[in-house]
Amino acid sequence: MPPTSDDLAPSTRTPGRRRFLTAGIAGSVVLGLGGLLTACGSSDGSDGSGGSGGSAPAAGGSSPDQKSVKQGGDDYATVIEKMKGFGTDAAPGVYPRTLRHAMGETVLPARPTRVVVLDTGELDNVVALGIQPVGIVHADASKSLPSYLKDKAGSPAAVGTINSLNLEAIAALKPDLILGSQLRAQDQYAQLSKIAPTVFSLRPGYPWKQNFLLNASAFGLETEAKAQLDAYQAAAAAIGAKLGDKRPTITPLRFMPGRTRLYAELSFIGTILTDVPLPQPGIEQVKELAVEVSPEQIDKADADWIFYGVYGSPSSTNQDTVLGGALWKTLGAVKSGQARPVSDETWFLGLGVMAANAVLADLKGFVAPGS
Repeated sequence: MPPTSDDLAPSTRTPGRRRFLTAGIAGSVVLGLGGLLTACGSSDGSDGSGGSGGSAPAAGGSSPDQKSVKQGGDDYATVIEKMKGFGTDAAPGVYPRTLRHAMGETVLPARPTRVVVLDTGELDNVVALGIQPVGIVHADASKSLPSYLKDKAGSPAAVGTINSLNLEAIAALKPDLILGSQLRAQDQYAQLSKIAPTVFSLRPGYPWKQNFLLNASAFGLETEAKAQLDAYQAAAAAIGAKLGDKRPTITPLRFMPGRTRLYAELSFIGTILTDVPLPQPGIEQVKELAVEVSPEQIDKADADWIFYGVYGSPSSTNQDTVLGGALWKTLGAVKSGQARPVSDETWFLGLGVMAANAVLADLKGFVAPGS
């Protein structure tokens, strides 16, 4: 499944525990931050996502078999705080440099030139900095470069999927840097670090801005990364200014194999909506990755605007059943022509600043034309 996983807390993991928190909504399920899953793109996404029993996707955007670093959301909201100590004290461009990250400290003797990235967020990050990776992993639902990055990412070799790294293929590329996250690949860290200096964030998805700065610090490009984030924030604020006090509610809806999700505040797309800001319906105003609903509960998705994506093939999800159903046609957003399909690659799987800018462009065109 996709990369939509948003959990973290370094060191404690109990993969066998259920990863869903019951919401105070009959029949709905809230995806707990700390309980996001096991493997994604998928993601945010993938941010990212969550599941039960270890067979669901991970968030920011994630896939089915990935292990979460922490079950239960106690530490989820402290991720940003934990990451404040990450990075380097070296001046921009000065090497050797020591990077502090989720797994400890890593020394980079020189500026890396052959980087392997282990998730969609790291891919977006390095390409945003003008760096073409030599190796990438794919989300389980796609075995090609994300279309929004194809003209900038070069021709990197595939080294497995987010949920199944090919260590031999990684070693064969002779990388001088590997970028990933503790959530996705903690178990492989020791082996990866024997291949090349390896730097891990805590998790993909929700802390995407901090992940960008951490990745940039490996290349001495912190200033460039900050400038891109400042430009993103300005673009988000411009949309908000255009809207004034008339802020429509937004539901990010995602169809996935075996589940349908309404993404909430602690997801990649949730952070973007917060930055504008654009409100979400009450059911989504929770400090969690997402709320899962059944086709019979799709009315809970109603908002002024519904933006929906699909992970993988639509035929492997219940998208057609929902969109063709009588209940869907009763929703206010559907009746007003404000239920629109969007790119899953950017809204849910991108997990980086280039994807975030693409989402802002979509939002501007739909809800704030002329801003």
